[in-house]
Amino acid sequence: MTRAAYSYRSDADVPDFADDQPLVVFDGECVFCSGWVKFALKHDRQRRYRFLAAQTPLGAALYRHYGLNERDYETNILIENGRAFFKSDGSIRMVAGLGFPYSLVKLFRLLPRRLADMLYEFIARNRLKIAGRQSCMVPTAEQRSRFIA
Repeated sequence: MTRAAYSYRSDADVPDFADDQPLVVFDGECVFCSGWVKFALKHDRQRRYRFLAAQTPLGAALYRHYGLNERDYETNILIENGRAFFKSDGSIRMVAGLGFPYSLVKLFRLLPRRLADMLYEFIARNRLKIAGRQSCMVPTAEQRSRFIA
């Protein structure tokens, strides 16, 4: 899944979007994933991140671009500085970007990536059993500017 930085810009199937801030692409129908976004919104005091539901046309195009199944959201995508990060790497980077004390999550990088990804995949596979499904998260008026439609 490794691609050159900003490779999506040359993909005619990926609509143009603002990529000047890190973007988190998440399963908007998953209670667990929406909870993750709510956590980030609450703790992202610098307002670094923008968010995009995978169920949008842009979200689906990004999943296809990175060779992911656009109907089985097995991973969130963090796009930062034109590069995409998946699974445990994307999650650790996103949480660390929230600043202290969340930056301590970088300690998980000491785990072998294979082990960290296995843990991530276990949670991802069972997220709907853990938390269920819901309709897409509806951001507050204040949060709306941080979402790409």
